[in-house]
This record gives sequence, C-alpha cells and structure tokens, in this order.
Amino acid sequence: MSARNRPARENGSERRAELLAIAGELFATRGFLATTVRDIADAAGILSGSLYHHFDSKEAMVDEILREFLDDQRQANAKIIEEAEDPRTALTELIKRSYAALRQHPAAIAIFQNEANYLAQFERFDYLPGVADEFEKTWLKVLQEGQKSGVFREDLNAKLTYRFIRDTVWTTVHWFNPSGKLSIKSIADQYINILCDGIVTR
Repeated sequence: MSARNRPARENGSERRAELLAIAGELFATRGFLATTVRDIADAAGILSGSLYHHFDSKEAMVDEILREFLDDQRQANAKIIEEAEDPRTALTELIKRSYAALRQHPAAIAIFQNEANYLAQFERFDYLPGVADEFEKTWLKVLQEGQKSGVFREDLNAKLTYRFIRDTVWTTVHWFNPSGKLSIKSIADQYINILCDGIVTR
C-alpha cells in the first residue's frame, strides 16, 4: 500500500468503527426494530445515503457488532479452558472475562440479550442459537467437572447454576456506570466472593 493511500484507508476504518459504535448504542437503547438507518445517520451527522458507503443495511451493522463480541468471547473462553489448572480457577476466570466484556462490548451484550431471539429467525443470524449453546456447554463442562472433583456442590443443578451466573453477569450492563465508583474488576471480585464463599457468616 502506498503512503498516499494508507491515511485514507485508515480514516475509512476509523469512520466505520465510529458508525458501528453509534449504531450499537442506538440498537442497545432504542431496540433494533425501532432504530432506522436515518436515525443512525442523524446521530452520526451524515445523510442516510452516506451510510450506505460503509454498510449495505442496518442488519449488516448489527451483524458485525454481534460477531465481533461473540468471536472475542469465544476465543477468550477457549483460552481460559485450555490454561486453567482446576475448575474453580476456570469458573472465576470465565466470570472475570465476562465482566471485562461489559467494558469492551456493552452495546453488543445488550443487543445480544434483547434481540438475539428476534434476529435468530433470519438466515443471516442463524448462527446465534449455536453460539449461545456453545457458551452454555463451555460453562456446564466447568461446573460439572467441578462437581465430579468435589470442588463444587454435587447437589446443585449445573444448568440452573449456569443460568443464574449468566444472567447475573450479563444484566450488569443495564446498571453499570463506567464513570461510577465501582470498577468492573471490583464488581467481578465481589460477585466471585459471594458465589464461592456466600453472604452468611460462618
């Protein structure tokens, strides 16, 4: 690539990322159906037609937003499973990673929570149920291995436990304030402490 072309290419990539961030925030707060291409263009300060120079539809935008988040999460989960020495370490690292994603992909997480069932009915998004199943299997494997090894209580339903953990972590996106007193790390650490050690004094 020539030096002359490189800045234009980089500026185009930066603008594309800015547009995705704007669209993601609108999808997360207003809802996918309620957000139009014109809404996104207005928020970006451009004409609707200009948006089509970067994306062919709002479906293309939400698809890219979701895929980036899900791919990052999938890779991180796989790395944790590969490197963790025991089920408790794997569980706590999965929780920490999930909370970290709230800072990196807050809009995508809200969209995934709110819109996945609707979007999955369309061919373009037929991968969503499979990804959700893959995440569940990863967590269940850790929980069940922990039960077999005596690290986690055997009398607990692993699938229900996973759902409690998943929903507790992901719904944090609705109330977490990045500018507030609580950091993602402190929230993750306290939740892990409650989960593993309880709230009742011994």
